[in-house]
Amino acid sequence: MRKILVIGSLNIDVIQNMPRLPKQGETLSLISKATNFGGKGANQAVAAARQGASVGFIGAVGADAEGSSYKALLQEEGINVASLTSKEDSSTGTAYIMLEADGNNTILVHGGANMALTADDVASAEAQFVDADVVVAQLEVTSEAIAKGFELAHKYGAMTILNPAPVTDKINPQILTNTDLLIPNETEAAALIKLPATVEYAELVKRIPLFEQKLGINNIIITLGADGSFYSINGTHGLIASRKVNAVDTTAAGDTFIGTIATVLEKDYSNIETTLKRASVASSIVVSRPGAIPAIPTATEVLTVLSD
Repeated sequence: MRKILVIGSLNIDVIQNMPRLPKQGETLSLISKATNFGGKGANQAVAAARQGASVGFIGAVGADAEGSSYKALLQEEGINVASLTSKEDSSTGTAYIMLEADGNNTILVHGGANMALTADDVASAEAQFVDADVVVAQLEVTSEAIAKGFELAHKYGAMTILNPAPVTDKINPQILTNTDLLIPNETEAAALIKLPATVEYAELVKRIPLFEQKLGINNIIITLGADGSFYSINGTHGLIASRKVNAVDTTAAGDTFIGTIATVLEKDYSNIETTLKRASVASSIVVSRPGAIPAIPTATEVLTVLSD
């Protein structure tokens, strides 16, 4: 069984269903409101666990009821929470998700305890890196914590996967030095090289040298939403179509995609296309359901669709 270590965020998602985003100064009535567990780190960890990986989590919650509930949830998913730190002076992170009727979402995040995770917290979990196969991180915790985690990952021979979200045009060079695979969406990818977003295959191919020159990244997968996923791996480019479904909520689609890749992709990338097809199916199931963690499918569900 593959062992995956996730360094990442845990948020309480406040989901606000609305017909559309309000204009500046406008008041709109919500269709409905709900509260769920989310956060990119937790979503990716749960996705990997449900796809059959052994998962450990390094992160931080507040010393509050939400933090205790979150720890219990991850344990129920079979995730090792020995390195989940409780921060006395912080609240558990919160994300306010504005979900429009067409399934698109806009998100505001209060990092809370996520931004109190330190390099020392990660260093204290070094024993978990010894036999890890893959270490995954996003940018919803401190860059110092991620840099330390990726340093330890390479010390013990693990593959590193970085999801550069939220959108940024600057990543700590210490993180990039130890990043094996970068997985942004089209907006995040464009921001990193300071160009407009695109989903056009030919244009994406033309941009690959910029990722190498500006970031030192040789292997990249770019998620393109309904347009599929683009990859440039070991000098080979390709595009995998997405599975078409009726989108209800896109909140955890990218996180499920990444958790699935971490679980399935071989270290030499030899199964890149079959991995992306499986990740695409997993994401398509998520977007057809409401919520984040509650919508993430199991391996059985994904393999059933693939077999059909």
